[in-house]
Amino acid sequence: MSFLTPLALIAGLLAIPILLLYMLRLRRREVTVSSTFLWQQILQDREANTPWQKLRRNLLLFLQLLILALLVLALARPFVIVPAVSAGQIAVLLDASASMNATDSTEETRFDEAKQQALDMVNTMNAGDLMTVIRVADQPEVLSPYTGDALALREAIQSAEPSHASADWNAALTLAAAGAAGAVDFNVVIISDGGGMLNPTDDSIQLPAIPGDLQYIPVGTASSNVAVTALATRALPGEAPQLFAQITNYGGEDARVIFNLRVDGTLYRAEEYTIPANGSIPLGLNELPETFTTLQAGVTLPSDATTTDYLADDNTAWAVNATSGGRRALVMTEGNLFIEQVLRSLPGVEAFRGDINRGLPIEPFDLYVFDGWLPATLPDADMLFINPPRSTGLFAVGAESTGNAALNPRVRRDDPRMTFVDFATVNILKFKQVTASWADALISVDGGALLLAGEQNSSQIAILTFDLRDSDLPLQITFPILMSALLDWFTPPSVINAPDGLNVGDTLPITVPPGAETVNVTYPDGTTRAVPGVAFTDTAAPGLYTVTALAGVETVSTGQFAVNVFDAGESRISPRDSIILGDTVITTTVEEEIGQREFWSWLALGALLVLLIEWIAYHRRMTAPTLFKPLTRRSVTA
Repeated sequence: MSFLTPLALIAGLLAIPILLLYMLRLRRREVTVSSTFLWQQILQDREANTPWQKLRRNLLLFLQLLILALLVLALARPFVIVPAVSAGQIAVLLDASASMNATDSTEETRFDEAKQQALDMVNTMNAGDLMTVIRVADQPEVLSPYTGDALALREAIQSAEPSHASADWNAALTLAAAGAAGAVDFNVVIISDGGGMLNPTDDSIQLPAIPGDLQYIPVGTASSNVAVTALATRALPGEAPQLFAQITNYGGEDARVIFNLRVDGTLYRAEEYTIPANGSIPLGLNELPETFTTLQAGVTLPSDATTTDYLADDNTAWAVNATSGGRRALVMTEGNLFIEQVLRSLPGVEAFRGDINRGLPIEPFDLYVFDGWLPATLPDADMLFINPPRSTGLFAVGAESTGNAALNPRVRRDDPRMTFVDFATVNILKFKQVTASWADALISVDGGALLLAGEQNSSQIAILTFDLRDSDLPLQITFPILMSALLDWFTPPSVINAPDGLNVGDTLPITVPPGAETVNVTYPDGTTRAVPGVAFTDTAAPGLYTVTALAGVETVSTGQFAVNVFDAGESRISPRDSIILGDTVITTTVEEEIGQREFWSWLALGALLVLLIEWIAYHRRMTAPTLFKPLTRRSVTA
């Protein structure tokens, strides 16, 4: 055993004044009694009250000297030489990916075991060693900069929490390498189960040059895990929504599982399946309710299962109805394919084609497109009229203008709907003279208006005064731009567009509708926070999120999206004996370095315990014994 601060042993000289105090003091206890005759020992005490006395056996003196000895040894920082993983300047990469939540470890989880491995490295640091701790998740995080302060390193490691995302090892290694400048003995230690490591065949991965040694400490022991690895919905026009799911068994034995499906929070179906070892089974369902909003699928093991599921993060998946929040448009035409194609090409629009021989269906739609045809009664909704055949209560159809009337088109550039619309090269054979007092002419020529738009009776209405087949507009890029601008005006798009969901850590684009002042996101745990527009990056937890755009307290637009753990690299929890980073293969690290294990904290704890014993002994000694027992009454039977 050696000492890091041997000069602290000089503090042992404090034992001299402790001994002098016991030699100089006449240690008598003050006891109050009713009469001095009752305390014969005091009357017989004729010991001379001299300043110097001979030391006697004293428990308090022994305990106080023991406390001093323990504290002096703790200050001297004794240590023993032990094997260590690494020395010098060390960068510890602590894997905090989803697979590290597996419960097959000797600790509570694999991440807890990894933290213990990191703490052991701190406990064996040499004097002069420096260490940094980096938590590796979807975004690496430096928990502690390079320091030799063992207490600060322990606090940083103990405060670390695992994530539900994949680990970005490329960024983590880049961060670790950035701190190696000027280091003589630099080492990178990766504590991980090896899940989700970089693929050496991926040419897009450019690993940084690591100037020191790469070392790997594996955690975890088992591979048994079942997961929901896919969940999606789709709905074709005129058909019921369909479900597709997939369950995968990553273990080496066949696994019996119960697959349960909840629709809008209510249990819809529960069935038992047997998943082959290292295999998967697809599940399909064509009977979903048409008006559902959200789905939740999960797998659990039956009570009599012979296998174990060590990772719970991937047992549940969520999905949002692909049509929820979308705009439903009904096209009434004799067969104009240009309109149907452009509507179906626009995101967030669900187009349906009606039958003009049957008239309008009873089912309401967000937008009605009337191409060369008009119903007997117009619906109370947003409408787009193309080449209207006759006048209605909303507008009047006049004479027809012929010739290339678009030679000199005028587009209202002050209208936001026309920001990107360019009609300079559009040729039109003929158009109709349509007038409406409530509408503005967004595109016009010398002979009249080509596009009218306005609001009437709380409905937004636009009129194209020509037949698309009498122009080359459908063949130009202006056509989808124009239709997209009109649809955004008719029914503003959803604040989000993520029907297929996201993986943990993905970024969600957010569209702030016109007039919205704030955007709030409600997380899976129920908390709500205001977020900036454009992009949302805080997708760290799996589950359902709700995005709401507000104008004051009024809701402008709302939408939901799902975040899932769909990552085979994380669900395949079988620990690796070696890992591959780029073209480098790293095997399990063997303790080859020499470290120092201090045990001053145990000495300090021992001193505290002895101090407690000394306090108890002192107070017991200062308490006078009971000289007389109280009298008790005795009953006499006659």
